Amino acid sequence: MRPRIAARGLGAGLAALLVLLGTACQASGGRDRLDVTPAPSSPAAAPTTPSAPPSQRVWPGPDNTGVPDGVRLRKSGPMVVKENGAVIDGVEVTGYITVEADDVTIRNTRVRGTDNWWGILQREGRTGLTVEDTEVFGNGKKRTQFGILNQGRLITIRRVDIHTISNGISTDQGLIEDSYVHDPKYYKGDHTDMIMSTGSAAPGTELIIRNNTVINTLDQTGAIALFQDFGVSRNVTVQGNLLAGGGWTLYAGAGEKGPSSNIKVIDNVFSRQVWPKGGAAGPVAYWDDDGSGNQWEGNVWENGETVTPG
Repeated sequence: MRPRIAARGLGAGLAALLVLLGTACQASGGRDRLDVTPAPSSPAAAPTTPSAPPSQRVWPGPDNTGVPDGVRLRKSGPMVVKENGAVIDGVEVTGYITVEADDVTIRNTRVRGTDNWWGILQREGRTGLTVEDTEVFGNGKKRTQFGILNQGRLITIRRVDIHTISNGISTDQGLIEDSYVHDPKYYKGDHTDMIMSTGSAAPGTELIIRNNTVINTLDQTGAIALFQDFGVSRNVTVQGNLLAGGGWTLYAGAGEKGPSSNIKVIDNVFSRQVWPKGGAAGPVAYWDDDGSGNQWEGNVWENGETVTPG
């Protein structure tokens, strides 16, 4: 059984969150959103390097993730993509996008997920999906279980805004960067995680989670969660992210199936603005200090104080 803390919702989401480094919260578009430090002039602009001090970081947020301003969207119902190399560009989908092909690109697209489904799914046996400059969300009334679910091999997720779902992103390998994953919706019986892995990266691959804003406004389960549900956690890099909330903000890969290995947690900023301890219980749990290749370095609170795994 996966560890958890009893769920308790926090209302509209970010209303109490992140008076952080000169930022503030405000309501926009019918939901609370996080205003971050001034965004790049274009969603594709490079963010400040993770090595910069917290006060100089440009964090992913509503102004530099999701569908760029000025993009016109054509409406669509659910989509099943079966053509290798297909490009989905400029679509507003009500339902889901299921990818049953290789090397598919989804960009400049908004996905309104529906009851008990995913927003975007890459099927088992498929690889090479890229999702960028896209927004994925549920309606807040009926559960959308996953924003993006990867059952296949490699996936790239870049400048994506995911919110109002049970679980933001689920993948064991690939690249997640420059994205804004926040404001989950709790439904009875859920384990709620913003970015999660449930096993081992596929042979010859790794999972890289870097330069994201990941905010779980509930008191369970995690912002980033590396679980051993189906295998030992290994070959994961969590670097340069802004993290807050959940029961534990980071579940760091330890578990009953064996020692984790090559888990690198580097230069992340943990915030106390959702819960005083980072998560309701604390900033990090299930860290294998003696795991082969594991590295904990440069992780701080927003005031610059060091975060040390318990």
